[in-house]
Amino acid sequence: QVRLVESGGGLVQAGGSLRLSCAVSVSIFGISTMGWYRQAPGKQREEVATIADGGRTNYADSVKGRFTISRDVAKNTVYLHMNSLKPEDTAVYYCNAVQLLTSRYDYWGQGTQVTVSS
Repeated sequence: QVRLVESGGGLVQAGGSLRLSCAVSVSIFGISTMGWYRQAPGKQREEVATIADGGRTNYADSVKGRFTISRDVAKNTVYLHMNSLKPEDTAVYYCNAVQLLTSRYDYWGQGTQVTVSS
């Protein structure tokens, strides 16, 4: 069982920055892919950024050049650095972990609210 705990959300003005953290209960080396997703009111959850076990990253077009996903394997923590925030970035942000064993296992955190005011 993998437990994920997000932190770092809050209220920020447009143009500001936030750093989200996701603490993982197991070694990140055992995780195939870590990612951040978000869900705004009335919208479907969408992928924001992912980082694979080999370090390859992927970003949604809407956040490219503004957000950076990173990881600290010693701390078993994944980060989402968010710069130049826009009101449309307002959402609940969720951390996700994918384990590929005999089957695929998806784990989710409880989410952290990010609100960007104009």
